[in-house]
Amino acid sequence: MKARPDGLLAIDREMARQHQDALASYHGAGALAAEIAAALRQTKGLLLLGMGGSHAVNRGVEPLYRALGIDAVALPLSEQLGAPLSLEGRTVFITSQSGESAEVHRWFAETGGHSPCFGLTLEAGSFLASAVPSLVGAGGTERAFAATRSLTITFALHLAIFAALGVDPAAALAALEDPEEPAIGPALAALSGVETVVTSGRRLQGVAEALALGLTELSRRPCFSLEGGQLRHGPMEMLSEKLGVVLFRGADETAPLVTAMARSVVEAGAPLVLFDSSGEAPVEGAVTLSFRPASGLAAIFAMLPAAQRLMIAFADARVDNAGTPVRSSKITRSE
Repeated sequence: MKARPDGLLAIDREMARQHQDALASYHGAGALAAEIAAALRQTKGLLLLGMGGSHAVNRGVEPLYRALGIDAVALPLSEQLGAPLSLEGRTVFITSQSGESAEVHRWFAETGGHSPCFGLTLEAGSFLASAVPSLVGAGGTERAFAATRSLTITFALHLAIFAALGVDPAAALAALEDPEEPAIGPALAALSGVETVVTSGRRLQGVAEALALGLTELSRRPCFSLEGGQLRHGPMEMLSEKLGVVLFRGADETAPLVTAMARSVVEAGAPLVLFDSSGEAPVEGAVTLSFRPASGLAAIFAMLPAAQRLMIAFADARVDNAGTPVRSSKITRSE
């Protein structure tokens, strides 16, 4: 039996405490979350900036802020540096789990900051946390390479902001307090013969992007993500038995679109895994990981840990030393 690589053991340790750290992060964020909510009520505009997994989190919450009437846009921080969107009338969130990435340093050096601006990080002693008022996740910096615990914690910090904006957090907190753990064996088997994976969602596209990033980092295969509509407009040509597809379906108005895509994927003969919290009937031909009906952050908190377990197992089956980067570092200090 193959020994578990040190890199995956490190990820295991992060994941083992992500729920408790996420709950602690939510409960510890109250005062600053209220201040952030007040700024959002005043500006009614939001620019979410981050890189890597932080950008995926931003993409995950972007539609949720829009649903509250906040004009939210998520951009990679590198894109904002190269082709800046106007900050006028916007609150800015800068997300960086380390608070030390090269782009974070350059943004403050070149702009001198912005008001109102807030950080979301896991490191209280970081440059970001010293530069602007910051929500700091519990448990300190994530040490393992691929983002797992840091994603869940950052979503929990956003949950505190949403609660301060008047959104009932009960369903999302229940997903953290009583996590679902569906078996991933059938999903892993469905993807055993594929050369690459494309992930996709509609309202849950941010989770799809987080999974694609983790799959790529850990398996060193060119896995990627396309929003559901974008996948429909041409890239369907790539579907075959050698390309795995992972879809995310929640209990929201976009569920029928995900269902239609799932049927098209099955018809094309591509192996399909469906993360499903919609409460709708299963799609014939798909391997379904079912969760309690949920939408928004409740669906994200339910699905994300299972998606993480799948990406880790997928990589472990393909790479001898999965979780140990060969061309990257945990904190990207260069552009």
